[in-house]
Amino acid sequence: MNFSSLNISLSASGNQRDTFTTAVTKNVIITALCISINYINGTLVHTFRKHQIFNSNPRYILFIHLVTNDMMQLLLSTLLHIISYALHTINVSFCIILLIITILTTLNTPLNLAGMAVECYIAVCIPLRYAQICTVKKTYILIGVIWVVSSFSILPDLFILLATEPPQFFHSRQFCARDFVFRSTYSLKKRDASHIVCLTFVWLILFYTYFRILFAARGATLDIKKARNTILLHGLQLLLCMLTYVRPMFEKGLLYILPSQYLAVRFACYVIVQILPRFVSPVVYGLRDQTFRKYVRRYLLCKVSIRNHPENISNMRLTLKLP
Repeated sequence: MNFSSLNISLSASGNQRDTFTTAVTKNVIITALCISINYINGTLVHTFRKHQIFNSNPRYILFIHLVTNDMMQLLLSTLLHIISYALHTINVSFCIILLIITILTTLNTPLNLAGMAVECYIAVCIPLRYAQICTVKKTYILIGVIWVVSSFSILPDLFILLATEPPQFFHSRQFCARDFVFRSTYSLKKRDASHIVCLTFVWLILFYTYFRILFAARGATLDIKKARNTILLHGLQLLLCMLTYVRPMFEKGLLYILPSQYLAVRFACYVIVQILPRFVSPVVYGLRDQTFRKYVRRYLLCKVSIRNHPENISNMRLTLKLP
């Protein structure tokens, strides 16, 4: 989609408004989905923090970083969605802060998936060197590199904005969307180029690791088959992440079919692009991984088994003896 057609769509989003009932319904749905998914993800983070078996394992460290990143992204995108209905416009400086963090967390996801795929490849194809290559320290360094690389994609847009916009722009009120704030033609072209480079790089890593694991699976043990399926799920996550980058074209296609339903199309695209991909991460490890599932079931429904935690029995007895 070219810049002019994108501006037309954005103008439509700025001018059209839902009825009060429809707006409340949409925001209740979005908020309920956000709370539900972040509750599940928060339970995964709590499980990770409570057990040494997870927070000393590079695989789970990368996974929890992905989950935490998704929680931040979902929370901020939901906040921006509610703001677009409740306030419609907000201070540009505050909007820039929200947008930068949201964009960073969005860009982090495919890079994190690439790191998880490489870790899986090393565990299956180079098991004797796994302990040497995949250490906790190196894992946290990789997470830092992911944030730095993502920053390189958005910081040029910020510098261009500071150089091209007058000071009063940052004190004005705008509809808080990326293309309303970072509206330079150069920023749009640079963004598309960086997305193409990033996604191509990640897809090459996923294909390489998958086929190496596939060839290693000739003697197909259960662990190798599981690793192969995990890489496939990473590919599914990446496909869902790619919806973010093709959202303008996706919306344009739907609007061509339903030209009078702009607000409904915009809401449907938001749910598909921003909400659904955040639901996949808990499934990959939270439900598939037997070790993680064994622990997370204790917390997911706020029930901790006394049988699994004998210290609770002694604490209960001590409480009963107190006057």
